[in-house]
Amino acid sequence: MKKSIIAVLLLFAGTMVMSQTTDDYLEIMRSVLKTEKKAAIAEVMAFNDQEAEVFWPLYNEFNEKMYTIQSKRVKIIKDYAANYSNMTDEKADELWTAALNFKQESLNLTKQYYKKFKKILPASKAAKYFQAENKIATMIDYELAAEIPMIETEQHRDHEIIY
Repeated sequence: MKKSIIAVLLLFAGTMVMSQTTDDYLEIMRSVLKTEKKAAIAEVMAFNDQEAEVFWPLYNEFNEKMYTIQSKRVKIIKDYAANYSNMTDEKADELWTAALNFKQESLNLTKQYYKKFKKILPASKAAKYFQAENKIATMIDYELAAEIPMIETEQHRDHEIIY
């Protein structure tokens, strides 16, 4: 993968530009990531002209639908941040259920499009593409996991832990 993808991901997790709102900053980062991801996919896949001609329209279709699903994830993260200091059991349950629904929706779309990609590419190339998608998603997940704090339970908020 291109090293620039890692740089973009680090920017994604970094501090915000003061003159931008959170949403503006997020959209800028998503746009940069989209461009860098497409370049990385092109490099990894090394398509001939015929493959490229059929691949990129389906790639764009898949990524537009995935963008909508990923927007739900962004909403969940924002909701988590807004409720972090006053997290209730009910809110934690609501957020975790939403996160599970996001993952299931993402998996369902990936399964659906894997079948579509296998119709236009050999299975090995379709699998390679989704392997690259998975690697990029894993890098994003890693950055998010490193930046998003764990829920503080009542036990940890109210009582000091003695070792």
